[in-house]
Amino acid sequence: MVFKQISCGGDRNFGYIIADEKTNIAAVVDPSPDPGPVIRELEHRGFQVEYVICTHDHYDHTGGNGEMKRRFSAKTVFHSSAGTGDVHVADGDVLTVGNLSLQVLHTPGHTPDSISILAGDNLVAGDFLFVGKVGGTYSREDARVQFDQLKRVMAMDPNIRIWPGHDVGVKVSSTIGEEKKANPFCLRLHDFEEFYHLKQNWPAYKKEHGIN
Repeated sequence: MVFKQISCGGDRNFGYIIADEKTNIAAVVDPSPDPGPVIRELEHRGFQVEYVICTHDHYDHTGGNGEMKRRFSAKTVFHSSAGTGDVHVADGDVLTVGNLSLQVLHTPGHTPDSISILAGDNLVAGDFLFVGKVGGTYSREDARVQFDQLKRVMAMDPNIRIWPGHDVGVKVSSTIGEEKKANPFCLRLHDFEEFYHLKQNWPAYKKEHGIN
C-alpha cells in the first residue's frame, strides 16, 4: 500500500493518497481547494483515482473535487447525511481500492457528516482529531457527540497512526497511544464536563501551556 500525506495549501490543509501498487488504483482523501500537489503526485506515480473521499462537507476539504473528477473521472464519497456526492457511506462500510479495503468510521462532532478512514494501521481523521487537540464544535450537543466518538476511537489499537486534516497540531501525525497520553482532550475522556470546559476555555489553556 502507498500511503502519502501531502500539504495542499489552503488553511494548512493535508490531502492524502492511498493506493494499491499492484493495480495502480488509488483513493484521494480531502484534496482541498488546491489539489495541484495531489494531482502532480498521482500523475507522477501513474495512479488512476477511483474515489475522492471527503471527511466532511466543508469547502476547505471539498474544493478540489471538481478538478479531481474532471481529470480522473473519480467518484466522490461522502457520509450519507451530507446530502451530496456520488457514493454515500455509513459507519462500518468498506471501500475497495484495487486490492485494498478502506473502512469508514462515522466520527461526528465537528460536523454531523464527519467520517474517518481506516487504511491498514492509518486513520485519516479529517477535522475530528488533530495531534494534541480536537476539531471545533458548535454546541454542547456537538461536543458530547465528539466526546463519545473520541472514547470509541481511543479504545482502538494504540499503534494506529492518526493523520489529521490540517497541520495545526504539535506535529503532522501521531498514534492513538500517543494521543491517549498527551492530548489534553483525550486525557479528559473520563468526564464530559471537564472535556467541555476545556473546549470552552481552549484559548486560555493554550496560552497558559505555551501551545500554538
